Amino acid sequence: MSNFKEDLMKVKAFAFDVDGVLSAEAVPMFPNGEPMRMANIKDGYALQLAVKLGYQIAIITGANTEAVKKRYESLGIQNIYMGASEKMPPFTSWLEENNIQAEDVLYMGDDLPDYPVMKRVGLATCPKDAVEEIKSVSKYISNKKGGQGCVRDVVEQVLRAHGKWALEYK
Repeated sequence: MSNFKEDLMKVKAFAFDVDGVLSAEAVPMFPNGEPMRMANIKDGYALQLAVKLGYQIAIITGANTEAVKKRYESLGIQNIYMGASEKMPPFTSWLEENNIQAEDVLYMGDDLPDYPVMKRVGLATCPKDAVEEIKSVSKYISNKKGGQGCVRDVVEQVLRAHGKWALEYK
């Protein structure tokens, strides 16, 4: 059984849920019933840097709003799977389309729909406020809550382990 630091070295790609990971669990609602998601700027910085460094990133979410799509496209993420009530089919398609092995993926999820994917990936992670079932299958639990920097936490750890964090500032 490998340890977390060894697992960081094996990561070649990332996949993330949105609600509860890239945005907070509790969000205000627009009058039409659509959630008003807020994105963490530091998560965004880490994601765009990982894209620039050549890491494959997938967003797999049950959400189906133009705002979510635009946010992550603006960071350079090309693989955005919306309306995914079941996450395994888009995850499997992403792996096949991009020639990625599941054991090379760090996935961060927070709730039961993420469970099947988290059981398959090489490095399952979650925010501090994930449900207990997800914490039980996570190799790493961030000290940050969903929407409050948990994505930055794991992306930064991988890039640091690979010697690629903030190279432009060295």
